Amino acid sequence: MVTVLGGLATFERHLINARTADGRQPAKARGVRFGRKLTLSKFQIEEALARRAAGERLRDTVRSYGVSHGLIGRL
Repeated sequence: MVTVLGGLATFERHLINARTADGRQPAKARGVRFGRKLTLSKFQIEEALARRAAGERLRDTVRSYGVSHGLIGRL
Protein backbone atom coordinates (compact mmCIF):
# COMPACT_ATOMS: atom_id res chain seq x y z
CA MET A 1 0.00 0.00 0.00
CA VAL A 2 2.83 2.40 0.87
CA THR A 3 4.57 1.61 -2.42
CA VAL A 4 1.42 2.42 -4.39
CA LEU A 5 0.99 5.73 -2.55
CA GLY A 6 4.66 6.54 -3.16
CA GLY A 7 4.23 5.87 -6.86
CA LEU A 8 1.15 8.11 -7.01
CA ALA A 9 3.02 10.89 -5.20
CA THR A 10 5.90 10.65 -7.67
CA PHE A 11 3.50 10.75 -10.61
CA GLU A 12 1.74 13.81 -9.16
CA ARG A 13 5.10 15.54 -8.65
CA HIS A 14 5.94 14.99 -12.33
CA LEU A 15 2.58 16.46 -13.33
CA ILE A 16 3.17 19.53 -11.16
CA ASN A 17 6.63 20.04 -12.66
CA ALA A 18 5.24 19.77 -16.20
CA ARG A 19 2.47 22.29 -15.51
CA THR A 20 4.81 24.83 -13.93
CA ALA A 21 7.29 24.45 -16.81
CA ASP A 22 4.44 25.04 -19.28
CA GLY A 23 3.56 28.28 -17.47
CA ARG A 24 7.16 29.42 -17.06
CA GLN A 25 7.97 29.46 -20.79
CA PRO A 26 5.27 31.98 -21.81
CA ALA A 27 6.11 34.13 -18.79
CA LYS A 28 9.76 34.32 -19.86
CA ALA A 29 8.66 35.21 -23.38
CA ARG A 30 6.64 38.11 -21.90
CA GLY A 31 9.78 39.31 -20.09
CA VAL A 32 8.89 38.28 -16.56
CA ARG A 33 12.01 38.25 -14.41
CA PHE A 34 12.40 35.27 -12.07
CA GLY A 35 14.47 35.04 -8.94
CA ARG A 36 15.25 37.26 -6.02
CA LYS A 37 14.68 41.02 -6.24
CA LEU A 38 17.73 43.22 -6.64
CA THR A 39 19.11 44.69 -3.41
CA LEU A 40 20.47 47.80 -5.12
CA SER A 41 18.80 49.87 -7.79
CA LYS A 42 20.39 50.21 -11.22
CA PHE A 43 21.53 53.72 -10.30
CA GLN A 44 23.19 52.45 -7.11
CA ILE A 45 24.92 49.66 -9.02
CA GLU A 46 26.33 52.12 -11.56
CA GLU A 47 27.40 54.46 -8.76
CA ALA A 48 29.11 51.65 -6.84
CA LEU A 49 30.99 50.54 -9.96
CA ALA A 50 32.13 54.11 -10.60
CA ARG A 51 33.29 54.49 -7.01
CA ARG A 52 35.26 51.23 -7.19
CA ALA A 53 36.81 52.29 -10.53
CA ALA A 54 37.84 55.59 -8.92
CA GLY A 55 39.82 53.62 -6.33
CA GLU A 56 37.50 53.64 -3.33
CA ARG A 57 38.05 50.74 -0.96
CA LEU A 58 35.58 47.87 -1.06
CA ARG A 59 34.93 48.20 2.66
CA ASP A 60 33.88 51.86 2.32
CA THR A 61 31.58 51.13 -0.59
CA VAL A 62 29.97 48.22 1.25
CA ARG A 63 29.37 50.27 4.40
CA SER A 64 27.77 53.15 2.54
CA TYR A 65 25.17 50.86 0.92
CA GLY A 66 24.72 48.52 3.88
CA VAL A 67 25.21 45.35 1.82
CA SER A 68 27.63 42.42 1.92
CA HIS A 69 31.14 42.34 0.49
CA GLY A 70 30.09 39.59 -1.89
CA LEU A 71 27.36 41.68 -3.46
CA ILE A 72 29.67 44.57 -4.33
CA GLY A 73 32.44 42.15 -5.31
CA ARG A 74 30.16 40.39 -7.83
CA LEU A 75 29.31 43.68 -9.53
